[in-house]
Amino acid sequence: MPGPAAPPPETGPLPPPGTRPGGALVAVLVAVGLEAVAMVIFAGAVVVELVGGRSGSTGVSVFVVLFFLGLAALLVGSGRALWRGRRRGRSPVAGWQIFQGILGVSLLTSGSPAAVAGGIALLVLAAGTLLGLMTRSVLEHTAD
Repeated sequence: MPGPAAPPPETGPLPPPGTRPGGALVAVLVAVGLEAVAMVIFAGAVVVELVGGRSGSTGVSVFVVLFFLGLAALLVGSGRALWRGRRRGRSPVAGWQIFQGILGVSLLTSGSPAAVAGGIALLVLAAGTLLGLMTRSVLEHTAD
């Protein structure tokens, strides 16, 4: 006989009133928010390219737009989960930071000054967010 079902993730109790997340969590959430906004902007740029007839492949462009918007939605949902004290938001954010760090390293090796600057920015953002995500205050806030 199965035991009682766990409540859905969004319906659980919120952190007690008056408790505020620490500065590390706020910094992580700002970084995740910036990344989500960047994904929406990149998706918009691909849509503009597609509508303007400058896209070489409609299918690829549609996929990229949907991928960027899905990633933005994942980041926003993960940020909300972190704010609510849910640990389920940590893994997607950490995974994205690792992937973003890999992208940053590949940009560093491209040789173009603009790409190298972008790679440095991605690495700094990814490392700072990942380190902030692993601080004691964030881990305690998201202990469920």
